[in-house]
Amino acid sequence: MNVLITGGAGYIGSHTLHALRAKGYRAFALDDLSTGYQASLPAECLIEGDIADEALVERVLKDNRIEAVVACAAKASVPDSVVDPGPYFDTNVAKGVRFLECVRKSDVKSIVFSSSAAVYGDPETTPISEDDQKRPQSPYGLTKLMFEQMLEWYEKAYGIRYVCLRYLCAAGAAPEFGLGEDHRPERHLIPSVLLSVLGERPHVEIYGADYPTEDGTAIRDFVHVMDVADAHISALGHLASGGKSLVLNVGLGRGFSVKEVIRASERVTGCTVPVKLAGRRPGDPAVLVANPQALIRALDWRPRFSQLEEIVATAWEWHKSNPTGFAT
Repeated sequence: MNVLITGGAGYIGSHTLHALRAKGYRAFALDDLSTGYQASLPAECLIEGDIADEALVERVLKDNRIEAVVACAAKASVPDSVVDPGPYFDTNVAKGVRFLECVRKSDVKSIVFSSSAAVYGDPETTPISEDDQKRPQSPYGLTKLMFEQMLEWYEKAYGIRYVCLRYLCAAGAAPEFGLGEDHRPERHLIPSVLLSVLGERPHVEIYGADYPTEDGTAIRDFVHVMDVADAHISALGHLASGGKSLVLNVGLGRGFSVKEVIRASERVTGCTVPVKLAGRRPGDPAVLVANPQALIRALDWRPRFSQLEEIVATAWEWHKSNPTGFAT
């Protein structure tokens, strides 16, 4: 199968592309490299450009005989979207619908969409099920929900089937592919912790220690990035075999607090993590934990990395060799 991954030079996209190639897929990445890294991909897989460049997208879809799309391209920071929502609606919605139009015109009938648990907002119950109420607390979460809703209508009108994967906190690395997590600036917890251990930053900030949780810090469901990639691949197979459109959570089904992540990182690295307390970030709920049972049933998905320390250890292996990220 020939697959196009938008945002394919980013964290999720690059891991998914390498996993696809390892399974014999012919995979290409379309990325404007605004946040992704050329070094994360084989040169022959990367097509540099914008998802809203309709002439380019239509040419890429046609020339490479693309049969399915994995849509990862997005602006993806909850707190940034609250402070400056405009670029999020532009990239994630306005450009997204222009890309969908290219997909429709090119007669591609399968899309796997990298969505987010941010569509739920601050959930009333945990773990979260797919049919729980959607109340996004941030423009980022709202844009993800809007794209999901666009896909519903594109299926009704044009017959394009989809799988939306709402994952929680993707984490970890795939050192075997030379891949890890590198954001500029880095706001994700596990890489921030490990970079502070390596001395690349003075400390890791704990954003809020007054949440209604056992230790006062926020709780998240961390799922290994290669398990997320596997979910994308299983979703592609489901659609290729004629499966119906689905919306599925991706997670381990249990959460870990910020302080638990710090303690796990100290055990993995053998070092003390320097921390600094800070206030809560806007848009951050206290607890986000997914119920993955629908994913397990529908796609026969099982996580390869089920323990927090396993996830941290893969990230640590990559960051030790790449302390300045892909710039190393």
